[in-house]
Amino acid sequence: MASLSFCWCSCSIPKSNLPYFPSSLHPCQSNRVSILRTFAKFDKFDGQSSGDNFQSASLQPTLQEQEQEDEDDSCLPSDLEGAVRQSSEASAAFVSSGGMRAIVELLIPQLQFLDDEGAQAELWELSRIFVDTLIEETGCERVKAIFPDAGAAALLKYRWNDATFGFASLSDRKPVEKEDEIVVMVLPDYQMLEYVERIAADLSDEPPRPLIMWNPRLISEDVGVGFNVRKLRRYFLRSFTTVYSMKPLPTGAVFRCYPGLWKVFFDDKDRPNRYILAKEMISRPDSEDLEIIFGGGDEPEQGPSLFGQAVGIFKSLNRFMKVISK
Repeated sequence: MASLSFCWCSCSIPKSNLPYFPSSLHPCQSNRVSILRTFAKFDKFDGQSSGDNFQSASLQPTLQEQEQEDEDDSCLPSDLEGAVRQSSEASAAFVSSGGMRAIVELLIPQLQFLDDEGAQAELWELSRIFVDTLIEETGCERVKAIFPDAGAAALLKYRWNDATFGFASLSDRKPVEKEDEIVVMVLPDYQMLEYVERIAADLSDEPPRPLIMWNPRLISEDVGVGFNVRKLRRYFLRSFTTVYSMKPLPTGAVFRCYPGLWKVFFDDKDRPNRYILAKEMISRPDSEDLEIIFGGGDEPEQGPSLFGQAVGIFKSLNRFMKVISK
């Protein structure tokens, strides 16, 4: 079974299969993304950063690479803030390689259920970490953050009066200006899909500018959504590249950090809170892929069935992100 010991989460080298845009069309193409990388193990998944885990490769990159332990799960972040920064670095690498449409998704329960004000406030703070890190990594000076509604945009603009990025909402008459170099949509909702598509179309005009959707919620379980709407939504989302994804599973996890491949992890039975790389894939694994990988198909000896162990999902989620709720 193949495995990788670490994940390159920020890289200035473009992928060969991505579209290339000349620097005259891409406002940030000439800025090289820094190669600061986050290395973490789940035995240190306690919210405390070790000096050995966060190092600049610009100091002694060759020595650092030689000293990295051969661990399957070393590409995984140590905590939620680390995941947000890592996702921003992946987005910056994608943008600097010429990518135009990106999705960042942290499919973690704490970020999926935001019924109380405290949870929403935490999410806004995390979104600022993402945008600030994106500015640092790309060097772009005109980044626009678009929030779900005008009230949230106005409140955050007031609170973050020292922010170096612009503010707008999906319902603004003109949320994007010609001077904006990168646009980040924070939590776009499926009910605002029409506005999301309109902004995406505007950003495709000359010169084309990157659009990053951070934790989008464009998929609804509402059975009342018509077939044409669902088809349009699927077609629209296919134009985006998921540059970062973290999803806990009942007995493992699915992870992707651009430009790396999609990774499926098993729980390591011999080491609590650690993971073993089960498989790497070019595209996102679907339910059938996961059923096979987790033992429901051709390789039952590798682990318990994913769907047969669904009853334990909340225990696994808590183990996967045990410090995030603190």
